[in-house]
Amino acid sequence: MKHLEIFSTLRFLSLKSLFAIIALNSIFLTTSCSKDDDEAVREPIVYAEENPLNKYHESAGFTTVTNFINSGNYEFGLVFSPNVKGKINAITVKLPDVNSSLKVTIWDYTAKTVLRTEIVNVATSNTLLTKAIEELALEKDKKYMITMNSNDWYKKNKPDNSNATYPITAGNIKFLEYRWMGTSSQVFPTNISQDYNGGDLSFNFQQVD
Repeated sequence: MKHLEIFSTLRFLSLKSLFAIIALNSIFLTTSCSKDDDEAVREPIVYAEENPLNKYHESAGFTTVTNFINSGNYEFGLVFSPNVKGKINAITVKLPDVNSSLKVTIWDYTAKTVLRTEIVNVATSNTLLTKAIEELALEKDKKYMITMNSNDWYKKNKPDNSNATYPITAGNIKFLEYRWMGTSSQVFPTNISQDYNGGDLSFNFQQVD
């Protein structure tokens, strides 16, 4: 009888251990699943790139195009502000003539300081060129400006030469004004015009969380 009691006790302990192992395994699996679920939720969203220039021209009503070639050097471009946090991944430009060393500048509008200078080889006229750059982070609602120094450009305006109404929202980018200055140097332009845009100069923007 004593042997039966020992056997019963061992059997009870074995079952108790088995149940404990099963319980611990369930807790582990539940924790692992919860962790996996949390990691899946935290996976960042990858937003598509967007180039706001065409939408800007469309919204401004700038449908008339005139080519200017060898027409004097100017520093000119658009003031803009992102509606979301994001980054510039590339510069896009199209000119009516070639230019092996087109200087493009991205400015901090408020501080009037240069954030980035890029030299673009426009080897083919009347062809859109995209130059990938080291990403440039942009803050939501902060004002920036992108300009180029060139003696060639497309002038785009309304058929009746009337002013566009700013600001103009194109996707996640809000355009605030067009600026220009007659110079061959990298200078913050001070003149503002509302009845045309000189280009085509823009950028590829990508929203980030």
